[in-house]
Amino acid sequence: MILINLLPHREAARKRRRDLFNVALGVSALAGLLISGVVYLWYEAQIANQQGKNGLLIAENKRMDVIIKEVANLQNEIAALKARQKAVEDLQANRNAPVHLLNELARLLPDGVYINSMRQSNNLITVTGVAQSNERVSELLRNIAGDSSWMTRPELVEIVAANLALNARDTRRVGNFTMRMALRTSEDVEKAAAAASAPR
Repeated sequence: MILINLLPHREAARKRRRDLFNVALGVSALAGLLISGVVYLWYEAQIANQQGKNGLLIAENKRMDVIIKEVANLQNEIAALKARQKAVEDLQANRNAPVHLLNELARLLPDGVYINSMRQSNNLITVTGVAQSNERVSELLRNIAGDSSWMTRPELVEIVAANLALNARDTRRVGNFTMRMALRTSEDVEKAAAAASAPR
């Protein structure tokens, strides 16, 4: 026997496909929302983690800035202390320089030359005095240039002729002179002495 289906089977199949499509669409939308939520939560966790790391880095940077300032202050203090130490060492090393200077001048001063005053500015010595003749001043300059270990670069600034009254009726012609020279430091003198005593 032949069965003939007179029911609207095409519409039922279409309805069934439409319902299946709607269910698949709903499941897909729900899966999409679920996946989007999971991705959103994962990104939020990553952002929160990175913000925590950034906060830690900012706090460490601030702490390191304080340490860097302290180190800079310590370096400034160390530099100041080294400068003070160097000044004290220089004073200690050159404390005997005036004694050596006077000793050298007394040794190198020729007869007929008298020193009136002496002034020191840093390592530059200015000497004023009286000489019986210009030749005596020249001899003093030669003595300092050649024989002195504490004085160097003697330079005659001026020499002026003058009359010196020895008593009420006797005068003598003299030369008032001013000269400059450099005073060596004790370190320079020690180096020169070591170089001179070294075998050649």
